[in-house]
Amino acid sequence: MFRSHVLVCGGTGCTSSGSAEIIKKLEEEVKKNGLENEVGVVRTGCFGLCALGPIMIVYPEATFYSMVKVEDIPEIVSEHLLKGRPVKRLLYDETVTETGVKSLGDTDFYKKQHRVALRNCGVINPENIEEYIGTNGYAALGKVLTEMTPDDVIQTLLDSGLRGRGGGGFPTGLKWKLAKGNDADQKYVCCNADEGDPGAFMDRSVLEGDPHAVLEAMAIAGYAIGASQGYIYVRAEYPIAVQRLQIAISQAREYGLLGKNIFESGFDFDIDLRLGAGAFVCGEETALMTSIEGNRGEPRPRPPFPAQKGLFGKPTILNNVETYANIPQIILNGAEWFASMGTEKSKGTKVFALGGKINNTGLVEIPMGTTLREVIEEIGGGIPNGKKFKAAQTGGPSGGCIPAEHFDIPIDYDNLISIGSMMGSGGLIVMDEDDCMVDIAKFFLEFTVDESCGKCTPCRIGTKRMLEILNKITDGQATMEDLDKLEELCYYIKENSLCGLGQTAPNPVLSTLKFFRKEYEAHILDKKCPAGVCKALLSYSIDPEKCRGCTLCSRVCPNNAITGTLKEPHVIDTTKCVKCGACMEKCRFGAISRK
Repeated sequence: MFRSHVLVCGGTGCTSSGSAEIIKKLEEEVKKNGLENEVGVVRTGCFGLCALGPIMIVYPEATFYSMVKVEDIPEIVSEHLLKGRPVKRLLYDETVTETGVKSLGDTDFYKKQHRVALRNCGVINPENIEEYIGTNGYAALGKVLTEMTPDDVIQTLLDSGLRGRGGGGFPTGLKWKLAKGNDADQKYVCCNADEGDPGAFMDRSVLEGDPHAVLEAMAIAGYAIGASQGYIYVRAEYPIAVQRLQIAISQAREYGLLGKNIFESGFDFDIDLRLGAGAFVCGEETALMTSIEGNRGEPRPRPPFPAQKGLFGKPTILNNVETYANIPQIILNGAEWFASMGTEKSKGTKVFALGGKINNTGLVEIPMGTTLREVIEEIGGGIPNGKKFKAAQTGGPSGGCIPAEHFDIPIDYDNLISIGSMMGSGGLIVMDEDDCMVDIAKFFLEFTVDESCGKCTPCRIGTKRMLEILNKITDGQATMEDLDKLEELCYYIKENSLCGLGQTAPNPVLSTLKFFRKEYEAHILDKKCPAGVCKALLSYSIDPEKCRGCTLCSRVCPNNAITGTLKEPHVIDTTKCVKCGACMEKCRFGAISRK
């Protein structure tokens, strides 16, 4: 037994900040100080506060160190681990009070969260199956195989109200019930870990921090529908997640928790990995299954639905990582426990990846029904630099923008759809007054155009025509007729595209048109970008009364567009200006303005 455990985040975010080197140095210093039998060093998954990485927590005190550097480690070991004196300068600011160090759970970031899918992330070593078992891991699978019938399992999920966390929000229990009702000599259980939305990293964090939860849930799903084989379709760009899944699958097989005759019940179930090549369209269920089969990842018409004819033409269920991560807890704690959280039609919690213009970038898990204001101002710490909240994009390229007028909307499936957005997989990108909503819509549409598989004409050609119109708008060359044509195209593509990618591609455009139409009109009628983002509509000028003639601006101008003599006001030749903004950045007297 160790008297202290030092947990260091080993997720992608902290790894990119150097946590692997910190762990190595920590182990060296612990050994150097003769503490190897007293202090255990554990590489865990994501703690959530990604903006503060690398993160380190020392237990039993739960002392939270943030932005740790390799050179800080000797001091932490000698002062804290050897002498019991926390290094205050490295502590997370919010945990330090006049009366001492407060619990991490009492900080603004954590106190409104409720971790179900993320319960083990940042708590256990994800590469050690015994630590997962020590937190009731695989107890749900044992309960299912020894005490419950497949119908009992499905009814529990139906009663819990769990809906798919991948974006569609389809009732999980109903999906399993449909697959169970279709007889076949072989059925499959698939996991969608092909997280492709810009700004989304929820599934990645679960796989990196608690991979066994997904394996356990998939085995439960296999028992419920009568399947013996599972596949996890995971992005190849997630190397840490892939490695930990491989380790977890190997360990589960070794412990007899995957494979033949699990828990001596006569139930056989195994799982294999399939790596995605980065195609966003493979997040669509039929395209994903087509890719697993070894074919080009393109969607198939539905019906028949996968529950009838899915992978290799057999009945198949597909859920995403976060959906599966909830299931063992629902089995152990009961449907009523899960249904007691959230709203009437959206039960449980939801994981969001907070990004964009927000102080606490990271991963949060909140009860459904928590308002957007609570997420951004309290958990997220608000907008940096005193800027005003303008909008939040949920659902990525398939979602829409939530404007400030809906800042107090309770977040759940139906509320977001009612205002033209959607839950999506959980990316939540925050925008402030400096963001141009036309440019935001164009960003997401550029992504969709690039990721369209090209199988159906409305998506392949229609999204390109939409992008062309948006480019005309941001270049100041569009007319109001173009705006009407853009809106008409949006509805046509939604109604006629083959799969969810094309059907939802117009959403960012439609939602920004609905709430920020005046910005579109300003681009078209006034030839101005109100946020000062669209380069073609910008002009830079120098105020002669403020200019001191220091020549800094002319020296950094890449196109020699600024002229003037020393100590005399300078002038910008707008015909030569490439609108890079370098002059404005360098000016120390606020003489250069952008309109």
